[in-house]
Amino acid sequence: MLLDETKMIDVVGAVEGSEPSEVSPSVSDTSRTLPILGLSDIVIFPGMNVPLLVESGQSIRLVDDVVAGDRLLGLVLQKDPAPQNPTPDQLWTFGCLARVSKMLKFPDNTVRILVDGMRRFEIKRYSQTTPYLMAEIELLADVADDSIELEAMGRNAKKAFEQICEMSQTVSDEVKVGLLNTEVPGKIADLIAPHANLSLEDRQKLLELADIKERLTRLLPLLGREVQLQALGSKIQKDVADSMSKSQREFYLREQLKAIQRELGEDGGASDMEALSKQIEAAGLPEDARKVAKKELERLRQIPPMVAEHTIARNYLDWLVEMPWSRSTEDRFDLQLASRILDSHHCGLDKVKERLVEFLAVLKLNQKMKGPVLCLVGPPGVGKTSLGKSVAEALGRKFGRVALGGVRDEAEIRGHRRTYVGALPGRIIQLMRRLQSNNPVILLDELDKVGSDVKGDPAAALLEVLDPEQNKSFSDHYLDVPFDLSRVFFIVTANWLDPVYPALRDRLEVLEIPSYTPREKSRIATRYLVPRQILEHGLSKPDIRVSSRTVDLLIRDYTREAGVRQLDREIGAIVRKVARRLVGQEGGTRPAVVGPSDVEAMLGVARFQHEPEHPLTQSGMAMGLAWTPVGGELLVIEAARMAGTGKLLLTGSLGDVMKESAQIALSHVRGGGLEVSVSGIEFEKTDFHLHVPSGAVPKDGPSAGVTLVTALASLLSGKATRPGLAMTGEISLRGRVLPVGGIKEKVLAALRGGMKVVLLPGGNRKDWSEVPAEVRSKLKVHFVSTVAEVLRLALIKEV
Repeated sequence: MLLDETKMIDVVGAVEGSEPSEVSPSVSDTSRTLPILGLSDIVIFPGMNVPLLVESGQSIRLVDDVVAGDRLLGLVLQKDPAPQNPTPDQLWTFGCLARVSKMLKFPDNTVRILVDGMRRFEIKRYSQTTPYLMAEIELLADVADDSIELEAMGRNAKKAFEQICEMSQTVSDEVKVGLLNTEVPGKIADLIAPHANLSLEDRQKLLELADIKERLTRLLPLLGREVQLQALGSKIQKDVADSMSKSQREFYLREQLKAIQRELGEDGGASDMEALSKQIEAAGLPEDARKVAKKELERLRQIPPMVAEHTIARNYLDWLVEMPWSRSTEDRFDLQLASRILDSHHCGLDKVKERLVEFLAVLKLNQKMKGPVLCLVGPPGVGKTSLGKSVAEALGRKFGRVALGGVRDEAEIRGHRRTYVGALPGRIIQLMRRLQSNNPVILLDELDKVGSDVKGDPAAALLEVLDPEQNKSFSDHYLDVPFDLSRVFFIVTANWLDPVYPALRDRLEVLEIPSYTPREKSRIATRYLVPRQILEHGLSKPDIRVSSRTVDLLIRDYTREAGVRQLDREIGAIVRKVARRLVGQEGGTRPAVVGPSDVEAMLGVARFQHEPEHPLTQSGMAMGLAWTPVGGELLVIEAARMAGTGKLLLTGSLGDVMKESAQIALSHVRGGGLEVSVSGIEFEKTDFHLHVPSGAVPKDGPSAGVTLVTALASLLSGKATRPGLAMTGEISLRGRVLPVGGIKEKVLAALRGGMKVVLLPGGNRKDWSEVPAEVRSKLKVHFVSTVAEVLRLALIKEV
């Protein structure tokens, strides 16, 4: 800022030939009216000389009027520092009378003033709020006595502040000189308060105390605390400096010792660097990795141990030498033993077991074969995750699991670069180091739960991991050298494949695991679940006996699921009841036999009905079959009509594809494609409403087409659908029934729901052979190609 742009006004010398005392009005009166200026971050004490910055228009006008008048104003601290023009309730009651001695105006419409603090005052009332605050004040005189106690308190305060000045460099020399030349206790307190490290609230409280003894009584503990803090800070700073000096001294001494040892020839092969060099030679690193390790070792020799880069380089070398570059486990090629192990751990899953035995046979013939990537797809609770351990045991390999659920950062797979603080390799490389084998079985669990965000797409990073043609030279960002993953046997699990990246799905060999049949569940419970629950609850086989009829009852009336997780929980609940009876006050005999009649007393009433949960006794209702990632489900569709304008209402949280299927079904009905009698219906004056219960559950897909058209046909013809019949299939505008997916899951859901007959598209005839024979024997199937065939089989007499 240029000097000629400012206007300097010396207020004290404004009256030529007059001294300041002559132009200053008397302040001996105890009561008077003053303009009040609010301060946001400073408390003014009597005797202070301090510059202030005035920015708001209201405050600038106040200063102009003060300078033009008697130059006296009241300075009061604001309770809230934010407002530029505070109101009376935003100001403290006590302040300091001050005189403006100099004023400096700037081109940006701000003003700097130099004020001298004079007397304490208390605001009695505000007489004016616009254009600025004016208040009636009462000046306060210092209350003091001539006692020795007051003089001693003043000296103690002076001594404590001198100690603070010795330890702190923030107190100016002018304040120190002023303190040395002051002996009056009141002035000592007013001089120390604004320059000590006190809060604004503490300074305000000191300003409000007119009694000097009370003022010093409040000030001395604050000064004592500040002396302790200053002393502690000085001690900490000295300790840190001493520690650094000690570390530097030890470093130079170590370097001198190394030089002496080199001169004497006593620095043999016991050094840490040479031990690390031997580890690099013995690690069996590939040529590229060995060159990088040697180069990094030479760099490490030049870095002092006290430098942070030394630790980073050392950790990187540790990762390189501890990776299983050439260490592997010997495969077990006993096919019969492998089959027995797989059969003993899992019931069913014949296709998966057959594929694993085939892999073992091919590996025995060609031990350089690259590991396959199997993807096990099926509903929860069917044994996908536990199958990995059985595969590792059958092959005689080490086993590791990587949980992909919720992974959203690409660095979880590829690792972080070493330039980042706390960088680590990705999960794959970490697992390989922990297993210490380059041919383990690695289970990548819940592939369909992988997400993506701004940190990258982990599914895209998995492309190189799972591609047999690329993972021979997998590059982790941390290692930054290729690592061979081609000998790893990867097994991937997912509930469904739709969310999986298409390019990643192409690299997987998909094996679908269907839901368990009731007979399979019974065998699993008898052979695995019951013995395991007995063991986990501290019992033994002679203590409890669960009959097969009890297990069948649990499967039929207490669980309705694709897997066996809920069945396992129900068995655990029964075992806990028996354990309490055996060790508690109830007592009990051994063995405790749990029969079907005991289940209701232990678990409560049955949760599911053996008969169909939704009997279709009215027209306008049809039973469909739906596929979900957790297994098949029964889907009831209801139709209703009312007077209207030909609209179609759809409810039940339906997706776009299912809404289109409903439109096709209605168009087929309105086009006269039905063979049942629907005469007398004026479609342009009728609204139709299709609803799918469980409205909070989203539903989508084309496979409900035949169910939708059947519900409409039943509504219009007045005929109910056949009891115990369920259907699935997509329809076209011409009334053709098109094939759909998920047939095995849907058929198993029909059996669980008590259905007797199922209608399937003719194009799904090939899928019927893959349904377990146990299920096929309990269900009657009709393969249909047109809507007319569906209606002939589904509709019965008029209701």
